[in-house]
Amino acid sequence: MTESEGGLEKVAEVLNWRDSKLFSPSERLALEYAERITYTDQQVDDAFFAELRKHFTEAQVVELTAAIAMENFRSKFNPTLGVEAQGFCMVPQRNKG
Repeated sequence: MTESEGGLEKVAEVLNWRDSKLFSPSERLALEYAERITYTDQQVDDAFFAELRKHFTEAQVVELTAAIAMENFRSKFNPTLGVEAQGFCMVPQRNKG
């Protein structure tokens, strides 16, 4: 399996990242970080930051935080102004069952 194939498989599994064997411990931590930043009922406490520092440098944490914050910004900004997806990234539909 090539890296790009693995990447497409990961995109298909991203909604199940906690249970999927496709994600490394660092990737799981980054996804949890994204959730903690995104959801207002969750926090990023000192213990979680300590875990992040085991996997990522300070610069990587800053870059990851900026990327997550930008996507959160877009998720509020774009729908409000009617900005449509441009079709660059096809995300699998979530099962509603």
